[in-house]
Parts: sequence; C-alpha cells; structure tokens
Amino acid sequence: MAGKLALVTGGARRLGHATALALANAGADVVITYRKSDHEARRTVVALQATGVRVAALACDITDELSVRRMVAATVKQFGQIDILVNNAANYETAAFAKISLAQWDAMFASNVRGPFLVSREAREALEKSRGKIVNMGSLGGIRPWADHAHYCSSKAALHMLTRVMAKALAPRIAVNAVAPGMIDLGEKAAAAFMRKMAKKTPMLKNGKASDIANAVLFFAQASHFVTGQVLAVDGGLEWV
Repeated sequence: MAGKLALVTGGARRLGHATALALANAGADVVITYRKSDHEARRTVVALQATGVRVAALACDITDELSVRRMVAATVKQFGQIDILVNNAANYETAAFAKISLAQWDAMFASNVRGPFLVSREAREALEKSRGKIVNMGSLGGIRPWADHAHYCSSKAALHMLTRVMAKALAPRIAVNAVAPGMIDLGEKAAAAFMRKMAKKTPMLKNGKASDIANAVLFFAQASHFVTGQVLAVDGGLEWV
C-alpha cells in the first residue's frame, strides 16, 4: 500500500481506528475524519504516525454536503490523491419499533446512507484518477432483521444496495465493496453479557475482533479491481444461524 492514500471516515475510534491502523501498517498514508471525537482523533494520529506514514485528521460532518466537500478538497490539496475510501462513519441505536421517532429514523439514514453517498460522490473524481477502491462499512443488521433496530437495519440494507449500485455506476475506474460485521467485541463492559450470549449462538463459538474487520477492509483495499459489488459478512457464520 506504499504510495497510496486511504481516507477513513469516522477513523478516530472503534472499527475506524482499527481500520486506519491496518492500512497504515500496510504502508498507506491515512486521513481520518471525526465529528466530535477530537481527543480520540489526536490519539489515533499519534498511533498512525508511529507506523511511519503521513497522517492527517480532519473534522467533518458526513451528513453535511459543504462539510464533506471541504474535507475532500483539503485531503486532495494536502496529499494530491485519494486511492482508498473507507466509508466507516455511522450511527447505531437500539429502539423498539413503535418508539422510533421520525427524527431518529432520519438521523440514522443521514449518517448511514446519505453520508457514504456524499463522501463517495465528492471523492469520485480523485478515485477515478487513481483507479481507486471504495469500501463501505455495512452490517449483519443489513442482512438479517433485528426487531429492535428497524431504523439501523434498514439503513444498512440500503447501504448494501448503494454499494452494488455504485459498483455499476462507478465502473470501470472504481471498485466498490462492503464489509458487513457481525458481533464484534470491542471490550465494552456494558456489552459483556450480551457478547457472551452471542458467542454461544455463533457457529465459530466466539465473537469477532476489530482486527477481523480491519483485515477484511484491507483485503478489499488490496484486491484485484475485478472484485467489485460484493458484501462480505464477517460474522463467524452467524448470518446462517
């Protein structure tokens, strides 16, 4: 990945942090975006710089067209190119179907669908020049229905379809794929009991790690351009249970 520039939205923490670090360890220069996680962004920049690559962190609200346009322009101005775009920034929320407000529904689709669309659209010209790759961060929730996540599941299903549409619309210059994480244990104490329960239901009898998702993104980033329009579930087989 040496000489490549990877743009990772929401790269300051959680799966975005792990993905950005994997790309940097593979030799890519990395730009991460953040909205409110400025402290985590600074820590991530330090970790990325330790790999020896060029790094930048840019504030961006991916749901805002002007903010996205400025962020992409700043990336191209500083680095001259975009080779890999990882649309990672997203929201997750649990809510009973009858209690989901219109504001909650719209906010979920704004972050999980409109955001990746806007960033991809604005980065298209740079990605076409580099014959680049787009990797969207989907979800097992976009493949299987979860009763208390109607807005989240629907938004991720829409992102999976957007992935396939973009794979056609942006061909042959840009390859577009998605990674759909299953149950990923990020070490959060509040989720410990739930994670233990889900591990027992997963065919591999364990939950995933952030590195499992980062490695899947890295696979698509390094894959042949002939690989496009795919949604890869990284879930230990949970999709089929």
